[in-house]
Amino acid sequence: MKHTVTSEESGERIDALLSRYSLSRSAAQRLLEQGAVLCGGKSVKKNYKVCPGDEILWEVPEAEESELIPQNIPLDIVFEDEDVIVINKPKGLVVHPAPGHSDGTLVNALLYHCGSSLSGIGGEKRPGIVHRLDMDTSGLIIAAKNDMAHLSLTAQLSDRSLSRVYEAVVLGRFKEDSGTVDAPIGRCPSDRKRMAIVPDGRSAQTDWEVIARYERYTHVRCILRTGRTHQIRVHMASIHHPLLGDGVYGGPVDKGMDTQCLHARFLKFVHPRSGESIELETELPAYFTAALAKLGSPEN
Repeated sequence: MKHTVTSEESGERIDALLSRYSLSRSAAQRLLEQGAVLCGGKSVKKNYKVCPGDEILWEVPEAEESELIPQNIPLDIVFEDEDVIVINKPKGLVVHPAPGHSDGTLVNALLYHCGSSLSGIGGEKRPGIVHRLDMDTSGLIIAAKNDMAHLSLTAQLSDRSLSRVYEAVVLGRFKEDSGTVDAPIGRCPSDRKRMAIVPDGRSAQTDWEVIARYERYTHVRCILRTGRTHQIRVHMASIHHPLLGDGVYGGPVDKGMDTQCLHARFLKFVHPRSGESIELETELPAYFTAALAKLGSPEN
């Protein structure tokens, strides 16, 4: 595969850049260590920071044989065909195996439902996974059934033609009806398990719109321009409106909520094979509507 670095990507680590196009970051790092990625005709290290106009060449490796166990976990399937599958993920379901969650994940469920048809580009632990949702975030998530679909959807994430819209309940009342948070996100220097606004972080932008105001809270719609880890949670906390139930980033845990109130409600993408624009929407889940009911009547 081949990619020419754009001005917007200048200064980004090459392993991070490759992870947005066709590889998991760990897979990209392995290829870089093996000298299998060429930049300007030469092999580079994983921490090489790309420059505008750099030509990067690499080959997508053959899919590794997965050691994951398919598990018959019920799936709320919103859309499915030979190339993609879109799931309405419940709150509490982990997307892929990680320390502390070796099974019982969405990946285990997809392997049972789809068999061997999932794309292998995501790597052994993340077959088919194009983007992620936090364990306690509910809503729409798309997975690829073959490498062609995976490459197309990953490119759409990069050029923002794959749109994701979330709804959240946050602390406090917004004075304005809409706005944008534009602040770089990276690992928190004092706690590597958390993300934070850091000067040398990756560019991140979140548009927000007020849906309804309550006495102490606001129901908002968040539109992602980028897709950084914990982006909405970090951005809302950074402007002093942490998510209801998100204790990690300073959100209040009250009104019967013990996890963050965040739902991926809308998804739009271009179908990898047909080129058709697909728009999908899901209703707010019961935990979310119950939280809204406890807030009382909106004060708009």
